Amino acid sequence: MLSTARMLCRGFSRPASLNAKLTVIHFAAPTRTVANDAKTNLASRLTRRGPTLKERAMAPAKDSAFNLGRMAVAGGSVVGVGALCFYGLGLSSQPGAIDRAAFWPDYVKQRVHHTYMYFAGSTAIAVASAAAVMRSPKAMSLVARGTIPAMLCSVAAMIGSQILVRSIPYEPGVNMKHLAWALHAGVLGAVFAPLSFLGGAILTRAAWYTAGVVGGLSTVAMCAPSDKFLNMGGPLAAGLGVVFAASVGTWFLPPSTALGAGLYSISVYGGLLLISAFLLYDTQKVVRSAENHPHPTYAATPFDPINQ
Repeated sequence: MLSTARMLCRGFSRPASLNAKLTVIHFAAPTRTVANDAKTNLASRLTRRGPTLKERAMAPAKDSAFNLGRMAVAGGSVVGVGALCFYGLGLSSQPGAIDRAAFWPDYVKQRVHHTYMYFAGSTAIAVASAAAVMRSPKAMSLVARGTIPAMLCSVAAMIGSQILVRSIPYEPGVNMKHLAWALHAGVLGAVFAPLSFLGGAILTRAAWYTAGVVGGLSTVAMCAPSDKFLNMGGPLAAGLGVVFAASVGTWFLPPSTALGAGLYSISVYGGLLLISAFLLYDTQKVVRSAENHPHPTYAATPFDPINQ
């Protein structure tokens, strides 16, 4: 009985070597798990990378680009209204063109008058051309194509007709320069005819807005000193290049992407600010040219109101 009990106790008891091995395994297993986790985290950190430039450019667009454009236009409007109040109330220390207009000779007044009459005539011809294209389905389908060759042809037609107008010397009466001028205005109207797809209400509102902007900024330029905005020629040319490049970029990148939205914002809102600045510059340029061009009796070439 006693020997049997001893044998049973030996059978149920663990050898000392097994206990040591179990003890070692018990403390070594957590050490291996922590080391593996550390290696895994280090490898994931090393292999982790941020989005590439292409991924950022083609990411979905956000409202930040459009909000910045609206803020820029709003800031420009505030500056324009402030300048109108400042110069219109006569707070400037230097006289403006409107102050000198009372002392202009008749030929200077006629030059300014003819320049703005040609501008109004260009607008009327462009509107008539756009209306004619709208009534012709074939012509509308031709100018409304969104392909790159069609856009390049439109740009080439506008630039080529403008170069033709400016290359012909001005002479009183109806001549080739007047025909080229009418052709250029007609091309502009045909190119902008697809804007009729926006609807009559939107176009009417845009026309009133444009008239208000042109009238207000022209008044600012007339009230401001004569050389106040004539120094903006270089920055305006650079800005025109940026807006043109952004407009070309919108042909390839839709505004639904981040980069496309930025280019669209530059093209629309930047173009609006640029055109407003050009109005200030061109108004004072017209006045300066009308004042400084020699007297008709002594001038080698007549004053050209079309090229202004």
